[in-house]
Amino acid sequence: MASYNRVLLMGNLTRNPEIRYTPSGTAVADIGLAINENFKNKAGETVEQTCFVDVVVWGRQAETSAEYLHKGSPVFVEGRLQLDQWENQQGEKRSKLRVRADRVQFLGNPGKGAEFADAPAGSSAPQPPPMDDDDNVPF
Repeated sequence: MASYNRVLLMGNLTRNPEIRYTPSGTAVADIGLAINENFKNKAGETVEQTCFVDVVVWGRQAETSAEYLHKGSPVFVEGRLQLDQWENQQGEKRSKLRVRADRVQFLGNPGKGAEFADAPAGSSAPQPPPMDDDDNVPF
C-alpha cells in the first residue's frame, strides 16, 4: 500500500525560534505555530479555535528562521509529520508528534529580528523623493 506524508500549515509563531547546533555543526531550530480557525457553532455563534503545532527546521533554513522570524511572525510551513520517541529518566516511554519542515516561507514584512515587530508596514523601505513640478518629468 502506498503512503503519503505531507503537511501544509499557515499560522503565526507562538515564540521566538530556538536554535541549536548538532555536534557536526548542523543548525536545528524549534518553532511553535498557532493556527486559528473560525467557525459557527450550532447556536450560530462565531467560535475561534486555535491549534498549536511544534515544528522543527534544519540546516540553513533553521538559521534564517532564527535570524528573521520572531514571536507573532506569519509563516507558511510545508513538511511532514515526524514521531519522536524516547524514554525519560524514570524509564517511561514518551512520544511527541511534530512537523519536520521541508520549507518555511516568511509571509510578513521583511526585517531582522523583533526590533521590526512593532514598526508600521513599509516604514523600513526608503521612499522616493516627491516630484514638485511637471518640468522634471522626462516625457
